[in-house]
Amino acid sequence: MGKVTGFMEFERQEEQYEAPQARVKHYKEFVLTLTDEQAKVQGARCMDCGIPFCNNGCPVNNIIPDFNDLVFKQDWQNALNTLHSTNNFPEFTGRICPAPCEAACTLGIHEAPVGIKSIEHAIIDKGWSNGWVVPQPAAAKTGKKVAVVGSGPAGMAAAQQLARVGHDVTVFEKNDRIGGLLRYGIPDFKMEKSHIDRRVKQMEAEGVTFKTSVFVGEKLVEGGIANLAKESISPKELMKQFDAVILTGGSEVPRDLPVPGRELNGVHFAMEFLPLQNRVNAGDKLKDQILATKKNVLVIGGGDTGSDCVGTSNRHGAKQVVQIELMPQPPEHENKPLVWPYWPMKMRTSSSHEEGVQRDFAVTTKKFIDDGKGNVKAALCAKVEWVKDEATGQMKMQEVAGSEFEIAADLVLFAMGFTNPAKSVLEAFGVEKDNRGNAKATTDGEGCYRTNVDKVFAAGDMRRGQSLVVWAIREGRQAAREVDQYLMGATVLPR
Repeated sequence: MGKVTGFMEFERQEEQYEAPQARVKHYKEFVLTLTDEQAKVQGARCMDCGIPFCNNGCPVNNIIPDFNDLVFKQDWQNALNTLHSTNNFPEFTGRICPAPCEAACTLGIHEAPVGIKSIEHAIIDKGWSNGWVVPQPAAAKTGKKVAVVGSGPAGMAAAQQLARVGHDVTVFEKNDRIGGLLRYGIPDFKMEKSHIDRRVKQMEAEGVTFKTSVFVGEKLVEGGIANLAKESISPKELMKQFDAVILTGGSEVPRDLPVPGRELNGVHFAMEFLPLQNRVNAGDKLKDQILATKKNVLVIGGGDTGSDCVGTSNRHGAKQVVQIELMPQPPEHENKPLVWPYWPMKMRTSSSHEEGVQRDFAVTTKKFIDDGKGNVKAALCAKVEWVKDEATGQMKMQEVAGSEFEIAADLVLFAMGFTNPAKSVLEAFGVEKDNRGNAKATTDGEGCYRTNVDKVFAAGDMRRGQSLVVWAIREGRQAAREVDQYLMGATVLPR
C-alpha cells in the first residue's frame, strides 16, 4: 500500500450532507463528494491486510485495494480504469449501494472501515468531469443479435458488455424512459437521472439500440406495476428476430397487506407514489400525482423503499410522517466477532430519517379506518413480539395483549418489499419459475443464467428476486458472458 501505517494515522472521513432543513426544499442530490485530499487520506487508510475481504464483500468483486492505492497516489485515471474493469456503472453504486464491501473491510473489525463507497463516488465523478468516460465501440461486428428485456442496471450492464464485443443489442423497456427501477424507484435526491441519461448516450454510441414504451409479452396482469407501454411485441416474434434473449426485468410485484380497509382511498403501494414524483421532476405534467402535502403519512415497511417514501413525503410538505416495521428494532451496534465479514443487522438511520420521521418497530397493522367518505383516516395497529415455536424451532409473531393503538393517516404507503417479477412475462416465454416465482436459472456449472427455454437467459431481479443494484450489475455482466459464449463458442468477457 502507498502508506502502510495510514490506517493508524487517519480517521474515517464521511461524505458531508447539505443540512436537512435546506435539502428538503428540493429534489437534487445533496451529498458532497470528497475532495482530492480527503479521498487521498481515505485511500491511505486501506491496510496491507493480506486477504482483502472487501473484494468478496462486493458483489461485482471490485479490486478495492488497488484503486484505493491509486487514489492515494493521485493516479485518478488508472483508478477509474481499475474501477471500470469490474463495474460498468460506479456512479450508480457510488451513490445508492449500501456498501457491503465496507462491512467486510478488515479495518472494520476494530476501527471505522475504509470509506470505500465515497472513494468510488469520487473516482467516477472525476472521470466524468475530466472526459475520461468515453464510448468503447467494438472493433468488429459479429452479426449476432441479442434482445435485452428490461433496462434497469442488470439490463444495461448486459447490453453494454455484449455491444462491446460486437453483438447488435436492442434493449426493450415497458416504461417511457430507460433505467427501470433506477429511473422510477430511486428518488432524484438519492440519484439524479442525468447519470442514467449520459450512460445511455455512451451506450448508443457503442451501438446499443433502446426501445421504450414497448411491453414484451401478451399483457401485464399484475397490479401495482408501472407500465407506460404504447405497443407490445410477443415473445414468439422476439425469438424469431434475435439470436438470444436476456430477461432482466425487476422484481416489481409489491407485497400487499390484505387487511380490512385496504380498499380505502389514500392507501397505496410505494411504487404508485415514488415514480410519479420522478416523472414530475423529469418535466411530465401529471393530473393524478399522489401528494403527501399537509397529510398524516404512514409508511409501512422499514427498508430503503420506506426511507425513500419518508424523504419524498417530507419534500411534499407532509404534516407528519410515521414509519412502522413488523420486525423488532435492531441493536444499535452489531456483534462484529459474530457477523464480520458479512452484512450486519443493526439499527440504520438514513438521510431521509434525519429529515423528520417517527419510527416504531414490532408493530402490526390490523385494519385501516374509514373517515365515513371512503377515505382512510387512521390505522389500527398493535405491538407484537417474536417468540420461538417449540415445535418447529422457528420464530413466530404474536400480538401483545392490550397493545392496540391508532395512528392518524390520510396517506398510507406500503413499502414492504417485492415478492417476484411479473409472472405474466415469464409465462409468456414459457420460462420455468422457482418456488419464489423468479425465473429458474442456475449460476453454477454449464448453462449459467440459461432458462429452460432455448435462447432465453435471465439475470438480476428476474432471476434472483428483489436485490441490490450492485447485484444486478454483477448478474448482467455474468449473463452477458454466458450469452457471448453461447453465440460464439468462446468469450473474452470477464466472469
